[in-house]
Amino acid sequence: MNALKPWHMLVLLVVVLLLFGAKRLPDLARSVGQSMKIFKSEVKDLREDADVVVDAAGSASRTAAQPSSESAQR
Repeated sequence: MNALKPWHMLVLLVVVLLLFGAKRLPDLARSVGQSMKIFKSEVKDLREDADVVVDAAGSASRTAAQPSSESAQR
């Protein structure tokens, strides 16, 4: 069952127009677009930070796993 029919979209559009008015809709769309842009850039930064942490943890564990030359001589 497709719950969202075309006439549902039309009713939703009419309700939005009544609530916000035609003059405010472009400003609303612009602010939503800017918010999405900021959100995407923050998610990208978090992913890059996570990659750096994983790389640092991976190199630290590889260094710890290799015996030092002093302990190998004993």
